[in-house]
Amino acid sequence: MSYSGFTVPLIESLRAALANTPEEAGFAVGEGVTDLSGGSASRTEWIQAAVLLAVVTRPEAPTLLFTRRTEHLRDHAGQVSFPGGRIEETDRNATHTALRETKEETGLSPESVNVIGYLPRHYTGTGFCITPVVGLVSPPLSLQPDPFEVAEIFEAPLSFLLNPGNRRQSWIHWQGRLRRYFAFSYEEHFIWGATAGILVTLGDRIENG
Repeated sequence: MSYSGFTVPLIESLRAALANTPEEAGFAVGEGVTDLSGGSASRTEWIQAAVLLAVVTRPEAPTLLFTRRTEHLRDHAGQVSFPGGRIEETDRNATHTALRETKEETGLSPESVNVIGYLPRHYTGTGFCITPVVGLVSPPLSLQPDPFEVAEIFEAPLSFLLNPGNRRQSWIHWQGRLRRYFAFSYEEHFIWGATAGILVTLGDRIENG
């Protein structure tokens, strides 16, 4: 599969890869793809969360929307992430959470997002079970970042992130074990942890069908 430039087949491949993947499926990624963890679904209690992979259908090339968290936050300060957060009791489902949190963090209206599917739930060593929600967004975007949570909003080419040659694996000793994690470097941005793991899952899903 070619990842160069904007093509209808790339968007159609994305749609096909996500077909018939309900958010209730509850399937999980394997060890090594999670946030410094090698987390698994064996834990009895998880903090349920959801994130939005907003694919911006720009005419020159589709992109993915990211946020960079502010430095003063308690969790994952300064890290690049997808917009999203914890599932609240008042949320109807994971999709509602992802769209609500995206609106709060970036100002992107839920009505502007066309949800096309879901990726496997992503378990992290820090105790989160993340449902990745994938949606298409047509430009121009009307964004207003929350200054408390979001230091920056940026986009990166989908073709770059789907290319296996642009991902790398690293290892770190954490909590007494050697852990594997994935990472991407795009311009001045370093994308790693759960966000990079979800990107790897997305790329593998499209590549393998």
